[in-house]
Amino acid sequence: MNLKIAVLPGDGIGPEVVLQAKKALYAVGVVYDHEFVFEDALIGAVAIDKTGNPLPEQTLNLCLNTDAVIFGAVGEPKYDNNPDSKSRPVQGLLKLRQALGLYANIRPIKPYNDLLDLSPLKRKIIENTDFVIFRELSGGSYFSEKKLNEEGTVASDLCEYSEEEIARITHLAFKAALKRRKKVTLVDKASILETSRLWRKVVTEVSANYPDVVLDFLFVDNAAMQIIINPKQFDVVLTENLFGDILSDEASVITGSIGLLPSASYGNSNALFEPIHGSHSQAKGKNIANPIASILSAAMLLEHFGLHAESQKVYEAVQKAIELNVVTVDLNPYSKFGTNEVGDFISNYILSKDDLLYFNNDNVYIGQSTIV
Repeated sequence: MNLKIAVLPGDGIGPEVVLQAKKALYAVGVVYDHEFVFEDALIGAVAIDKTGNPLPEQTLNLCLNTDAVIFGAVGEPKYDNNPDSKSRPVQGLLKLRQALGLYANIRPIKPYNDLLDLSPLKRKIIENTDFVIFRELSGGSYFSEKKLNEEGTVASDLCEYSEEEIARITHLAFKAALKRRKKVTLVDKASILETSRLWRKVVTEVSANYPDVVLDFLFVDNAAMQIIINPKQFDVVLTENLFGDILSDEASVITGSIGLLPSASYGNSNALFEPIHGSHSQAKGKNIANPIASILSAAMLLEHFGLHAESQKVYEAVQKAIELNVVTVDLNPYSKFGTNEVGDFISNYILSKDDLLYFNNDNVYIGQSTIV
C-alpha cells in the first residue's frame, strides 16, 4: 500500500514524539512492503512565528490532499499565557479539524498490566479496564458563537448542537460497541443543559437501530467520579466536545501517564492521528517526552487503512518496550532511556524482534542497552 501522510509536528515536544511515530511507520513499511511518503508542514506557534497564521494555507492544502494526517501538539506560553494575543496556536488545530470535517475523536483507555502500579488508583480498581471515549469534535462551545463586551468584563461561549451532528457520531459509537461489549454510555448534563436534552433524544432514537447494544446515561459530574472509582463498568463512552476533552484527560490517570494515550479523529473523508497530550514546552529538547502515545496513534492510522497485522506489530513492539522497561522518565524516574531511545527500540523491534533476544530486564533497567 502507498500512503501520502501529512506530518504536522507543531510545538513543544510535538516534533520529538512525531519523529518516533514516523520511525515506527518506516519500519512497518520496510517489513510489510508499504510505501509511506511523509511531508512536513507548519501549524501552531511555529506557524505564527514564521507566517503570522496558526494554520497557513499551504498546510491546509497539504492536509486536504493527503491520505491522512499525523499531528504532534500545539501550544506556546508566550501566546497561551497572553490574554491580549490575537493569534493562539490552538486556533490552528481547531481550524484544521473544521476544514477537514473531523467530527469524531476516538480515545481508547486500556492500562498495561506492567504499569498498573504507576497509576495513583488502586490496582484492583483499574485492572482489566478497557473502554473507548467517542468525543464529538466539531460542535459545541469550541466552535459556536463567542462574545466579549466592549469593556472586556462579560464573556459568553454559546454551546450549540444539531440533530445531524449528534446522530453521525452516535452511529459510529454504536457500531463500535457492536464489536466490543455492546454497551454505550452517554455522558451529558441533561438536568441543566438544553443541548444535553437534545443529545438524549437523538441518541435514544438512534439506539433503536442497535437493539443488541445497551444504552446507559450518566451526568458528567457522576461520570467523572465513576471513571475513577469504577472504570471497568464502561465500554463505549459517548459525549460532547467539552466533556470529552476533560474526561479523556482525567482517564489518563488510569494508565499512569498521559503520554500513553493515542487518539484518532475522523470525518467523512479525512482522518487525523495524534497523542492526546499537549505541547509540554518545559520538556522541549530534553529527550524526556514519552513517544508512546504518538507511536500508538500511528498504529491507529494503520488500523484505519485495514492494515491490522501491521498495527498489531506496533502494539506488540510497544508492549515489549514496556515489559523490558525501555521507557521514559514519566514511567520510570530512574530510566536511562529518552524519547529517541524508546522510539529506536520500538522501530528496531518491528524491523526484527529476533535481534533483541539478548535483552534482559536487568540490563535494560539500568540502561545498558546498546540498541540504536
